[in-house]
Amino acid sequence: MTEIWSYLARDPLLWLTMTLAAYYLGTLTFRAARGSPIANPAVIAVVLLAVLLWVTGTPYDTYFEGAQFVHFLLGPATVALGLPLWENLPRVKKAALPLIAALVAGSAVSMISAMLILKAFGIGGEMMASMAPKAATAAIAIGISEQLGGSPTMTALVVLMTGITGALVATPLLNVMRMRDWRARGFAVGVAAHGFGTARAFQVHSTAGAFAGLGMGLNALVTAILAPLVLRLFQ
Repeated sequence: MTEIWSYLARDPLLWLTMTLAAYYLGTLTFRAARGSPIANPAVIAVVLLAVLLWVTGTPYDTYFEGAQFVHFLLGPATVALGLPLWENLPRVKKAALPLIAALVAGSAVSMISAMLILKAFGIGGEMMASMAPKAATAAIAIGISEQLGGSPTMTALVVLMTGITGALVATPLLNVMRMRDWRARGFAVGVAAHGFGTARAFQVHSTAGAFAGLGMGLNALVTAILAPLVLRLFQ
């Protein structure tokens, strides 16, 4: 089995296949759990792949060489979020002012709270620069982190954990808060939990998904503007 695995591991298509298989298993689990947020397909896929890489001793660079096609599709998938947004354009126009207020508040709270926690534990420098853009979508957050002098790897990890946490917690929390407006629910999740949250919002309701995509995109823009200012304030 060791020899067989060594042979297969040299083929980049192996890791693309494993990625798709892990997500498929996650989807089956999500359906079996009747849409429970705990059984998020993306989270399950991440866990399965992490365990597989750890057990086989496979370096991440080797995995990424085969799975980079999925990474490439992240850009087109993000752009494709514009379609449901266009379909909900009249609703967006009607709620423009509340959306802007929520966007600024959500983005600022995300960055400032992270800086305050790090400050309380006496952590600064590179870690602050890595944490500042954590609520932006991964591609944007990593770019911001590099410009601020942070660690792109740490930023990617924090963004991943932020998205997973948001995807798991958002739906139960918003239900407890009795928030019925799908626009507000989706926008809040998109601002706070970027891609993972947006994917979860689409699973719940199409309108929520559209506004989550809007929140994710706009928050990336606002974070790019505010992150250097907030970081300079705390450093």
